[in-house]
Order: sequence, then structure tokens, then C-alpha cells
Amino acid sequence: MLKFKAFIFAFFLSPALFASSIIIGIAGGSGAGKTTLARKLQSSLGEDVALICQDNYYKDLSHLSIEQRAQTNFDAPSSIDFELLKTHLKALKTGKSIDLPVYDFVTHSRTKETVKIDPKKITIIEGCLVFAVPEIRDICDMKLFVDADMDICLCRRIERDQKERGRSFPDIKNQYLKTVRPMFLKHIAPSKAYADLIIPNESENAFVLDFISGQLSHIINPSLTCQTCLGNSDA
Repeated sequence: MLKFKAFIFAFFLSPALFASSIIIGIAGGSGAGKTTLARKLQSSLGEDVALICQDNYYKDLSHLSIEQRAQTNFDAPSSIDFELLKTHLKALKTGKSIDLPVYDFVTHSRTKETVKIDPKKITIIEGCLVFAVPEIRDICDMKLFVDADMDICLCRRIERDQKERGRSFPDIKNQYLKTVRPMFLKHIAPSKAYADLIIPNESENAFVLDFISGQLSHIINPSLTCQTCLGNSDA
């Protein structure tokens, strides 16, 4: 508990608390539970939270052949349009709406559709490489890293990609061995060092969710105090 209290006190002494809008980054390996945590935080905190995903910012590969698209390393930082993501995060932080791109994982291309995201008091950006890129990492006022065993991450990835992205098991396995695991070790695992708080996905997620939600409620509702929020926790 003490490490969580130290984290919260540090955050509440940060100038970010008094900003009109803050950015919360959630990083971790593929299948670690980033999206689940982000959605639960959004649900817990209500309509004052905007959620965007790094995956929406995959670069458009429609100019390449199907074969060339399939050979792309989608787990490397170069596969993401971080320049656009940076522009969008800065826009949201300064009170401007953005048009969130929509990515088609079957064709590996950006669709013509966009989703309008209005600025909120809290914006959550979640993605594997959020802390691996300095320009994005430095925009985040609070950085959470979801840590999970790689075997668990792989099982979750297989289930997700088969159900949501229509991919075959051999294709998922090949990508994992060729790019997912190597890129995790090269880019994602080292970026954990930049996190303000590391969340062990298998054991403490529910507790951390309640704890962080309580503290972030102070930002949405300034009438709450840090001491009040912490006073409800066990020592």
C-alpha cells in the first residue's frame, strides 16, 4: 500500500493536477490487459474521460500489395503514425476535438471513416509502445504499465486475434515468434522503467482500479481532497 500512496502523493503534488486536461498513458505488452484497464477506468470515471487507442494510428498501407502488407512489422514503432497521435493528444489537451482514424486490421489500411473525440478533463491513451516513444511518453501526465506473464499475454492474444480480427492460429503464432516477442523485449519491456506505477495484471488489478479511480475522481471533482481519498484506504 505504501508504494501506491507514494505514487498518489507524488501525482497530487504535480502541476498536472491543476491543468485543464490531463493525459494518462497505459502501456504494456500485447494481451497484458491495457485495454481492459483503460475501459474500466473510463467506465468508473464516467463521461469526463476520453479513451483513444494506439492501434487506431497504424499507418495506412493501402498503397502496398496484400503480400507486402502482410510482411510489415506491425510491432515496431515505425508501424505507428506517432506524429498524428502526438498532434491529436496535444489538441485534446488544449481543448480541441479530433477526428480519430479507424483502422481495418483485415486489409491493413485506414478506412475513410473517423470518430469525433471531444476534449475531456481526462484523456486515456493506451498502447504497447506509448512509453517507448519519447514524444508520446512526455505528453503523458500519469504513466501506468500493465505487467503480465508473457504466456498469459500470448493466450489472450490468440483468443482476441481469432475472434476480433479473423486471423488463423498459424498466422498468429508466426507473427508472435517473428515480431511480437522480439519487439516486446526490444521496445516495450525497457519502457516499463518510465512508468509511474507498474500494475501486476494477474493479482492486483481490481484493487489498483479502485484506488486510481478514487484519486482521479479528485481531478474531475475538485471538492474531493487527496487526504480524503487516501483516508479511505487501509494503511
